[in-house]
Amino acid sequence: MKTIRYSRWDGSLAEFTLDAQPALDALSELMMEGLDASEALEWMRRHGFELAGLDMRVMGLEEFLEALREEARALEERYDLRHATDDLRRRFEEVLRRELDALRESHGWESSRMNDFQDRRHGDDSRLSESIERFRDYAFEDEEAGRDFEALLEELDRLRALEEFLDRRGARFRGSEPADFETAQQIRERIEAIERLGRELSEGNLEQISLDQLRELLGDEAARSLLILRDLEPTLQRAGYLREGDAAGLTPRAIRRIGAQALAEVYAALQKDRPGAHAIDVRGAALPRPDETRPFEFGDPLDLDVVRTLIAAVKRRAGEGGEGPTLLPIELRLEDFALRECDHATQTTTVLLLDMSWSMSWAGRFPAAKRVALALDHLVRTRFPRDHFFVVGFSTRARQLQIHELPEVSWDMGDPFTNLQEGLMVAEQLIRRHPSSSPQLLVVTDGQPTAYFAGKELRVEWPTGFGGVSPHAVVETMKQVRRISQMGVTINTFMLDDAPELVGFVEHMTQVNRGRAFFTSPAQLGSFLMVDYLRGHRKRKR
Repeated sequence: MKTIRYSRWDGSLAEFTLDAQPALDALSELMMEGLDASEALEWMRRHGFELAGLDMRVMGLEEFLEALREEARALEERYDLRHATDDLRRRFEEVLRRELDALRESHGWESSRMNDFQDRRHGDDSRLSESIERFRDYAFEDEEAGRDFEALLEELDRLRALEEFLDRRGARFRGSEPADFETAQQIRERIEAIERLGRELSEGNLEQISLDQLRELLGDEAARSLLILRDLEPTLQRAGYLREGDAAGLTPRAIRRIGAQALAEVYAALQKDRPGAHAIDVRGAALPRPDETRPFEFGDPLDLDVVRTLIAAVKRRAGEGGEGPTLLPIELRLEDFALRECDHATQTTTVLLLDMSWSMSWAGRFPAAKRVALALDHLVRTRFPRDHFFVVGFSTRARQLQIHELPEVSWDMGDPFTNLQEGLMVAEQLIRRHPSSSPQLLVVTDGQPTAYFAGKELRVEWPTGFGGVSPHAVVETMKQVRRISQMGVTINTFMLDDAPELVGFVEHMTQVNRGRAFFTSPAQLGSFLMVDYLRGHRKRKR
């Protein structure tokens, strides 16, 4: 058994690896909302996600960018950069003052040296760096002033960079804490690092980002989130969950995993509920339970557990004082008979009719319905492999959904009509091709029929009046309900809305079909559907 132990990350990159299973679980949550695998991966990268097991939220690119913007805003609200170059300007002016005194003493006011100096000193410059640059090739009369000027020249490149930064962003700094030249340089370097990092994040160049710099700017959680985002898609591919290539798609292994997870969630809900009495009297094939037997009663089929029957006879013979080392021959009596306990199950053909009209995108309805479809598929394949299970989606038109489509299927965007009639027609075809003694339909919908076929012509019909019905759609759909009811098909309907027109239609359908109807919320849908499906397999003991 594989064991994974998680502990607090110490910042070491070499030992950090992403577990594929929680990553797939996070991916599947988004796919339940109607995204395909590529869209879900992009959403995770952009908006982040919760990662089970590590007890953390993985930051997405948008969160990185917002955190960087917040870091920049914090600097802007703290510091005032208006006087950041004042110290260098004072040093430069002091150099010029000493040089002026030296020239006056050596050459007087009227000389070519003084004129050259004054021209350089009073040039029309807007930046301190330009004023300093004009004296680069000047031969200072005052040697000490010349040495101080050389020190200023060493700062010239940094000064230019700060001046350009102040021209571009200086007006944003309105804090109360004055920044000197060195502090302003640190702020500039930090802001420019934030800007470079923001560009890389915006362009999705995750491999180009320095983890050390990201950690220094935003902390350990951000660095670990970046590692996870970098490794997300390769990890899923290495685990066999994601196809490699330009268009990422789920593999069959991933679909099985998602189905198992959906089933586990549905069963977790079942354990919290009291399902009630769902027993039925019809018996199907008997499946023995190897650990349970019971005494024979008159009229029981003679399905003996031979080993336990013989052991009972031997024990009885020994208790009666039987002679001989082997107690042979063994005499069997009626009270020795041990019958195997059996559960009776039946093979079924089940079609889940899944409303995919636009209104199913509201209030978490479609994700809940899709999760149940995946769970039922996994349940059938693992526990009832002889059953036939199909999913039919319907909005304005109806179509069979292949199981591999389910994780990525979404509601029909912008399509508000509900063609239950055609959904029932497709279900009828599937049941005729895969007959069983217990066919059933599970209809999950949030609205009454509003689309139908009249002959071969597709028609749509908005409800008449406020809270009204679509009369022609209802009539044509009920014709199909009667047709499929005559085949012995049970229709159980799960309503995700309690609008009077939907309730009235479902009550009418239930009266005709003798099936059942439930009103449920998306959170409870899994419990209701699973109980109803298992009802066909959970039989009383004989």
